[in-house]
Amino acid sequence: MPHGVRPVASFSPTARLLIIGQAPGSKVHASGIPWDDASGDRLREWTGLTRKQMYDPAQVALVPMGFCYPGKASGGDNPPRPECAPQWHDRVLEVLPDARLTLLVGTYAQARYLPETRKLSLAERVRNYRDYLPEYLPLPHPSWRSTMFMRANPWFEAELVPALREAVAQRIR
Repeated sequence: MPHGVRPVASFSPTARLLIIGQAPGSKVHASGIPWDDASGDRLREWTGLTRKQMYDPAQVALVPMGFCYPGKASGGDNPPRPECAPQWHDRVLEVLPDARLTLLVGTYAQARYLPETRKLSLAERVRNYRDYLPEYLPLPHPSWRSTMFMRANPWFEAELVPALREAVAQRIR
């Protein structure tokens, strides 16, 4: 790993909400706190979670597809390391309760957990979110690029965000 190995994840056996993202960015790599960046701010806004709730592993499990910062690429970060999820996800999921909601944030998480939807666009997967409930809810990655997604898909904020907040609130004490 070009920036060293620093896995960034948080979970416990009581977390009924699981958020699976991509991989830590450089800021998260430096802080060691999942979603400790502008993307995390936007994700909390979408979900209605407070910082205290999101960072309480008893309530929310934060697990990336790639556990360590993969380094820079042109136009953003490299993709998550492909060996991480196969090696670690099943072990993490065994610890979590079966009755949980999993937010699949971005295409890497959706490709692994909704493989039957690979031919769909991100917008189609997200728009069809009801098809995957109560187990999964696919979301775009909340990076700065999501503003373009939200502009092109006004139903996201009008319809999905309220449904997301309600589903999250049902899992959080």
